[in-house]
This record gives sequence, structure tokens and C-alpha cells, in this order.
Amino acid sequence: MTDPLAPLLDLPGVADAVRLARESVAVVHRHPTNRRGWPATSAEASVRAARASAVLDGGDPEIPEEGGVTDPVTAGALRVAEALGPLLSTWERAPMQALARLHVLAAADLGADDSALGRPREGLGVASRLDLLAGLVAGGSKVPGPVLSAVVHGELLALRPFGTADGVVARAAARLTTIQTGLDPKGLAVPEVFFMRRAERYRETADGFAGGGPEGVAAWIVFCCEALEAGAKEATGIAEAAVTQ
Repeated sequence: MTDPLAPLLDLPGVADAVRLARESVAVVHRHPTNRRGWPATSAEASVRAARASAVLDGGDPEIPEEGGVTDPVTAGALRVAEALGPLLSTWERAPMQALARLHVLAAADLGADDSALGRPREGLGVASRLDLLAGLVAGGSKVPGPVLSAVVHGELLALRPFGTADGVVARAAARLTTIQTGLDPKGLAVPEVFFMRRAERYRETADGFAGGGPEGVAAWIVFCCEALEAGAKEATGIAEAAVTQ
């Protein structure tokens, strides 16, 4: 069968952006610190990713050194970050189940009715588009990790499937996809920081993707690849800091 996402690789700028993103992440995985010490650097990357993701959804950028996190968005993003490893196998075989769990964790403190947690909202085309996306994640596409991750990320932002914490869920799902596809198997890169620092462009390019036009889709994929490159640099900084400790 024809891969439904394969034509995206022919969009202007996408192939080169994908190549650079993959090369950048691969370099980080070869860093001496990450050969054996990757659990520690991955954990630090996960916290930075959660904090940046929360900020994009209005969360508090500060995580207290002592005491619990009181900001509900940040607390949810941190719970999501802790769950990504255990959820990986579920994401690979049953993406909808994984998305539901991500939403329960992300939105638990946001005042939503408990019965609504993990349940996609009713809306025109939401269920069918989620099913299509789940099929792509579960083996329906073999495009490179940067492309599949960008599609997962952009589609979930566009759909807003739950009505709360959708941004945190979308970015977590994208992170799961980079791990699942082997692009970033140890979860070292931190593209979320790039998104946070360029929040306006992030939202503009996400809107362009949601519009569905080839230019908008290409711009979003290229932007996500740029974030992976920057996220690899962030990961290098984490690894270098670990050497000096």
C-alpha cells in the first residue's frame, strides 16, 4: 500500500530539514556521556521538556526545589513526562489508549469533570481523524521520525481532541513518536524549549499546518525539524554539564 505521508517528503525544504534533524540527534547519542550516563541526561531532558511544554500552555516556568508543584499545568506536564517510558509500548500498539492516559495525567488538576478525562470531545470529524492518526502511528506510515512526529504534533494541536491540556498532550505524543521511531530512542533532545522560546512562531506555523495547504504543512514540518536541531544542542549542553559535575 502507498504510504499516505510519503508525499510530505517532496514538499519544499522538508527532505533537507529531516536530514539535518536526524544527524543532529544522532550526534547527541554518540556523546561520551550518553553512552552510559544517558539515564541521568534523559531524566534532565524530560524535566526541561515538561517545564517548557507547560509554559506554552500558561504554566509556571519555575519548579520549586522543595515542596510540591502547585501550578496545575506544570504538575500535569511533569506527570506526563514521568509516564512516557511506561507508555511507550502502549503508544506503539494502541495509540488512542495512550492518548487517553496522557490526558488523564495532564488535565487531572484543571477542574475538568472526572468523567471527561481521557475521553475525546464530541465534534465534527474528531473521532475519525484520531482514528486515522492512530493508524499512522501504529504502523500505517514509514516516513522518517521527524515527519511522523511533526504530523502527530500538528494534528493533535489542530484537533484539540480533549478540550483541556491539548498542547501538553500533543507535545508529549510528539516526544513519544521521536522515541518510538528510533529518531531519539533515549529521549535526549529537548525541542520543547525551542517551541517555548519561539511561542508566536510555534502557534503561527501550527495554524498553517491546520489549514492543510502544502506551504503551511511544509513550514510546520521544517519548523519542527529546526526544533529537533535546537533540542539536540540543548541535549549536548546537558551532557556537557554532566561531565563537569
